[in-house]
Amino acid sequence: MDISLLSSIFLTSLAGMVLLKMFAKYVGLIDIPNERSVHKKPIPRGAGVAFVLAVLIPLLLFDLEHFKTYYYIYAAIGLVFIAGIWDDLKNISPKVKFIFIFLSSLILYLNDVAIYNLGTYFGYKMILPAWLVFPFTFFAIAGYTNALNLMDGLDGLAASISIVILVTFLAIGLVHGDEFIILLSSCFIVTLLAFLLFNWNPAKVFMGDSGSLSLGMVIAILGIQSTQYITPISILFIVALPVLDTFIVIIRRMQRHISPFHADKNHMHHFLFNVKGDIGYTVIILTMMQMIFSIIGYQVSQASDFLSLILFMLLFSIYLNLFDQRLKRRH
Repeated sequence: MDISLLSSIFLTSLAGMVLLKMFAKYVGLIDIPNERSVHKKPIPRGAGVAFVLAVLIPLLLFDLEHFKTYYYIYAAIGLVFIAGIWDDLKNISPKVKFIFIFLSSLILYLNDVAIYNLGTYFGYKMILPAWLVFPFTFFAIAGYTNALNLMDGLDGLAASISIVILVTFLAIGLVHGDEFIILLSSCFIVTLLAFLLFNWNPAKVFMGDSGSLSLGMVIAILGIQSTQYITPISILFIVALPVLDTFIVIIRRMQRHISPFHADKNHMHHFLFNVKGDIGYTVIILTMMQMIFSIIGYQVSQASDFLSLILFMLLFSIYLNLFDQRLKRRH
């Protein structure tokens, strides 16, 4: 890892946060509280503009060859980043965001960044048929990108969870000597640490969709790349919390005969915050949960996919019943 590159990313990210705080109101990057908001006053949003550019610009200046080699990766991230900025400024429809994610997924697929198998079960390797590779890859990328976006509901939450996930991928990259995974994960860890100084409760800036969508895309790419070294099911553990949260919320909405896409306050972080009323406590607990999942994912990375899947489903069942907003009403 290049210390000068990482240092420049950290400092650039800090400078970007300061500039965002100064000029957000002039460009319309202000988050106005609504009925689902925890904060009570307008706060600058779109900090993803600062911390994503804090990675891309130093990489162009310090490691142009890396940028040229993996141009398709950064093109895919860049497309989603643009969609996020547009949404932060104009609140675009989900359909438009999905179009951008579709194009990003297509760029990755055309450059062989895709999901080709789902693991080995009872000695049989589940390889996806060629016609299903791109749809499944798009579904996985779009699903995770939006799942992380939905986790961005409390000060410091999405950034803290993302750092834990990125550290796990960094460990995988270091063990297997994968320079791409090492560089991409370490760059985003550093820029998020700078962002977290401004986003920890009480937050001075929010990451916005420019940040959460871009982070979701980065983590999805790292997950796909890591399947070269670890089992697909272990990836589920490593990125678990946003996935679990999204599935639990969708199931709860369907149980209530509500559209799965209807916004509400039934996410994990809402549940824990309602119990304790403390944002910092809630973020720490959920970050520790993600840490446990990531450690399990790392430990079972070479284990049986079938046993790992059973364990994941068991934990999912526990979480489904644990984070149930109806428990308080029943009591």
